Amino acid sequence: LEHTRATAEECRVDPEEHLGIGSVHFPEPHLVGAERRTAQRVLASRAAAGMVLRGYDRRREYWERMHHELDIIAHHGFATYFLTVAQVVDDVRAMGIRVAARGSGAGSLVNHLLGIAHADPVEHGLLMERFLSKRRAVLPDIDVDVESARRLEVYRRIFDRFGGERVATVAMPETYRVRHAVRDVGAALAMDPAEIDRIAKSFPHIRARDARAALEELPELKELAGEKERYGRMWDLVEALDALPRGVAMHPCGVLLSDATLLGRTPVVPTSGEGFPMAQFDKDDVEDLGLLKLDVLGVRMQSAMAHAVAEVERASGERVDLDAVPEGDPETYGLIRSTETLGCFQIESPGQRDLVGRLQPETFHDLVVDISLFRPGPVAADMVRPFIDRRHGRSPARYPHPDLEPALRGTYGVVVFHEQLIDIVAVMTGCGRGEADRVRRGLSDPDSQGRIRTWFAQHATARGYDAETVARAWEIIEAFGSYGFCKAHAVAFAVPTYQSAWLKAHHPAAFYAGLLTHDPGMYPKRLLLADARRRGVPVLPLDVNRSGVTHRVELVSGGNQGEPDVWGLRLALSDVHGISEAEARRIAEGQPYSSLLDFWQRARPSRPVADRLAQVGALDAFGA
Repeated sequence: LEHTRATAEECRVDPEEHLGIGSVHFPEPHLVGAERRTAQRVLASRAAAGMVLRGYDRRREYWERMHHELDIIAHHGFATYFLTVAQVVDDVRAMGIRVAARGSGAGSLVNHLLGIAHADPVEHGLLMERFLSKRRAVLPDIDVDVESARRLEVYRRIFDRFGGERVATVAMPETYRVRHAVRDVGAALAMDPAEIDRIAKSFPHIRARDARAALEELPELKELAGEKERYGRMWDLVEALDALPRGVAMHPCGVLLSDATLLGRTPVVPTSGEGFPMAQFDKDDVEDLGLLKLDVLGVRMQSAMAHAVAEVERASGERVDLDAVPEGDPETYGLIRSTETLGCFQIESPGQRDLVGRLQPETFHDLVVDISLFRPGPVAADMVRPFIDRRHGRSPARYPHPDLEPALRGTYGVVVFHEQLIDIVAVMTGCGRGEADRVRRGLSDPDSQGRIRTWFAQHATARGYDAETVARAWEIIEAFGSYGFCKAHAVAFAVPTYQSAWLKAHHPAAFYAGLLTHDPGMYPKRLLLADARRRGVPVLPLDVNRSGVTHRVELVSGGNQGEPDVWGLRLALSDVHGISEAEARRIAEGQPYSSLLDFWQRARPSRPVADRLAQVGALDAFGA
């Protein structure tokens, strides 16, 4: 009995002492440059240096904004958090990987000064309070976008920088999608493993419940659709598995950063493949445990743009810095207004192309508004039509009160952004923006709306607003809860939108090479190739002496003085059905080949791959 009692005592867990609940655990300050000074002083010093570097040091409003934000950060003791994220971003950038912040963190000038966020939040009217205020005690949330093709490199760099005792990935439940469902059902039915593999790889990454619909609708599944009846029972079982738990997997973007006590407070298991330690707490638990969760999102468009830029430099020697492309470029906005935006980030869908055609963007702000309007809420609330009418002068801009015109002038009196609602509440009630953001958050709770309405009416009336103005403003506030969008999110999205459109306008062949290599959008390759041809980009066939592993650009004509260069798009070896990455790399590394025999002896392709290369014309240079 005594032994049992002792064992029970050893198993007793104190949530605060053993798990760290109730306190925040950041990496030790010395790991992020705070050796002899406090983290807050280091943060202030780096922010001030950013002011000089970006040319804001002679502008009083920027100094005031910087000190205001630093005061909020100091109030919560979050300086190490900002320095940690800045260190990660600096490391990623030093690796030559494209990186950008997204989310409400883009509204912080300190993030901008540290190099975390690209866009100037003061210029674009973004609010720190939407991200962090003295009224909000929760950990701020900064999401970082990186190239999807190099996301695991970023993970490894984070582990190297902070040490395995301070870093872990986040777990999540893994549910069945079509490929996994086909593999597990096929195994249960004792089907041939090669046959299972062929069927699974034929499908795109879609829900298991959509398997039979995909067979009917997708041209690339036409051959498999002809065999559908042969596998009738399998499709019933595959679709029945949809969204059921399959196991626990590594979250696609969550990384935990803590101090050296992390492994003492967090059970971990190694992930398959890379072997990263994976915390057994899911993403919803980690904040309660005081753990810093950094979302490192792999974005295919970032990989596509990085590939395009690399191709421009490889082929022409021109170095393109997408983060420094000129603002207000006429060719870029001309392309966007033409709705020829297939492949461009956020504005390539049929609905978005319709909207940009109606809106006719001319500035970066117009792109921000476009991205914010194309959301289910604004569309359902019929906010798009009045905005378009007011923008083009078909109806006048209207404001609930002259005091609100500064907040609403940029959208012609239509409330589009969370930040505008925060300003409306702050102006009319006299509360600070931190309190106004708390009110905005409360609007999502139907049970709180009555209390908020009474509070708003009392405070607005006390400041001299008449009953009609208060009622009209409340209608806007109440409706806004269903359709508003964070402007900081939209600004962060608009940056790669503009960059991708700039690439398409100025380096179209390289742009398509990036798209086809990294497949970031919603359209199949055949449509992207058709778009390239229609826009005058020569599409060059597969050739074992010229094609690379990935899609490349190639000079078709020009190169002489006074003659414009015409760049074509050379199809990639990786497009050959059934070719392995090793085979494609071996062929590319052995170029050029003097004859078919030379190719066969040095590249050593498998017989099926050699047959397919011949079928698609990749061996035509040898007369094969």
